[in-house]
Amino acid sequence: MRPDEYVSHDGLGLAELVRRGEVRPVELVEAAVARIEESNGKINAVVQKRYDRARQQAGSVKPSGAFGGVPFLLKDLLASEAGVPTSHCCRFFEGTVLDHDSELVARHKRAGLLILGKTNAAELGILPVTEPELWGPARNPWALDRTCGGSSGGSAAAVAAGFVPVAHASDGGGSIRIPASCCGLFGLKPTRGRNPFGPDYGEGWHGIAQEHCVSRSVRDSAALLDATAGPDLGAPYAAPPPLRPFLEEVAREPGKLRIAFTARSLLGREVHPDCVASVKSAAQLCEKLGHFVEEGAPPIDRFETIHAYLVVGTAETAAAIDDGARWLGREPDPSQFEQVTWFFGQVGRAHSAAELASAVHVMHAAGRTVARWFEKYDLLLTPTLAAPPVLVGELGLKPLEKLGLRALRFAPSRLALRTALNALAERAFEWAAFTPVANLTGQPAMSVPLFWNAAGVPIGAHFMARSNEEPTLFRVAAQLEQAQPWFARRPAL
Repeated sequence: MRPDEYVSHDGLGLAELVRRGEVRPVELVEAAVARIEESNGKINAVVQKRYDRARQQAGSVKPSGAFGGVPFLLKDLLASEAGVPTSHCCRFFEGTVLDHDSELVARHKRAGLLILGKTNAAELGILPVTEPELWGPARNPWALDRTCGGSSGGSAAAVAAGFVPVAHASDGGGSIRIPASCCGLFGLKPTRGRNPFGPDYGEGWHGIAQEHCVSRSVRDSAALLDATAGPDLGAPYAAPPPLRPFLEEVAREPGKLRIAFTARSLLGREVHPDCVASVKSAAQLCEKLGHFVEEGAPPIDRFETIHAYLVVGTAETAAAIDDGARWLGREPDPSQFEQVTWFFGQVGRAHSAAELASAVHVMHAAGRTVARWFEKYDLLLTPTLAAPPVLVGELGLKPLEKLGLRALRFAPSRLALRTALNALAERAFEWAAFTPVANLTGQPAMSVPLFWNAAGVPIGAHFMARSNEEPTLFRVAAQLEQAQPWFARRPAL
């Protein structure tokens, strides 16, 4: 299969060629491998390769499932494949191998996907950029000096570069939607409890985090969610099953929806003119398609929301370090973690159990508040990010911050820890100012690639819907995809 032919199809399109006997799975694997080997050195998206296993499976297993024979990549975080290391992009966990697939990966395989390797991500998924010390930074195929976003940046860069048509991703504050925006892809975060976390986890970050994918087409995302959605054994809770397959929703008209939009930052202060232009352009397109569109946004208490998110996030980071130490049977050491990760763990241990419980209460209250607001509207439209993709390293620690965090290892105080945390968080939430709200409330949300700025860099439009309303999002996304196609737009890597 020629490289230009390979990238001209989405995942379902490639699977259809396999079903018709026009191409063999091993040919798709070789096409994907060729693209990775040609361009991965520029973007550092794929950090673990398992080509031989994929070739063996492609030649020995009869293709089945919606994606039978289609190459696929797993994020090097959460998703585990038996016998393959999962490092969580962290030196402490490097080389960790489980003897079983996570349930989500088992469902990926049943859908017919052939796993070629693991993609780059932020260490433990903490930051909204992909610059782990273990693997080095991943870069944006549209502009190599810019970030591809995070924490699922390697997956997004790989899909944008045409390595695979769809790749695994996870989202604890925007980690599907942020890199989708940066890389000109479609990225949907499902409703809380839609996809399984077992057997090794019950939920992600008290329900804040979800797993799914980034893709070039809307229908690939819908079909993959059909293949993976539903509770697994022992799940603490699950989203209600859909009325019909998500893939069927892609072909259904959304009807006339009530859409509120805002270009004002929800968790930060400033929004870049390119992102303002992006959301206004998307609002105009929605209005042109027959939807009722007006300015509006739910009431979000910026300080309370950020504080609750940070309390939960730092507590979960501390728990991840401690749990990892028990699993691996060795004591964690600051030298085995990035400074921000170790600092997050320190802050998490400084919080009391009561503070964590209060943060979860704030999170649930925010969900109730936003749900009441959605009684009037079907969708909330915002920019995905408050600025275009930042330069690689721009959100990293400054020299004085590194010195300060090093000092806090030896003389931590609650006040000093919280002061430093707020300073670091301010910079991150100024950029990732919209996506975390859907994580806290548990609602589905998506980034849709509708806008490229004058520099040729993609900027996503972000849509959030009521809980369990992935069908509405898929219908609208398909309508937008047809009205303003993006599939043929590819970076000149």
